[in-house]
Amino acid sequence: MSTVYDILRRPMVTEKTNDLVFKQNQYVFEVQESANRTMIKEAVESIFKVNVLRVNIIKTPGKTKRNTKSRRTIIKKPVLKKAIVTLAAGEKIPFFEGVE
Repeated sequence: MSTVYDILRRPMVTEKTNDLVFKQNQYVFEVQESANRTMIKEAVESIFKVNVLRVNIIKTPGKTKRNTKSRRTIIKKPVLKKAIVTLAAGEKIPFFEGVE
């Protein structure tokens, strides 16, 4: 059994995710491969003390690319699982607060 801190690996901070935070009150996290919606919801609510309305999950495939020096070597990037968490109106996670 994993703890709530193992389920949420890291926050995803990009231009697109910052736009989601300020316009739609949605936060994006990289999560554990075996995590489901209820586990993610409980983890976010217990760590940040907020009310979660909805959790959407995106699973991006691992990409392969060739090494430039030896064309035979293939490098595989890992599979990434992201969770987009929608919070109730008026609630924020202060970790994401930055430039508005």
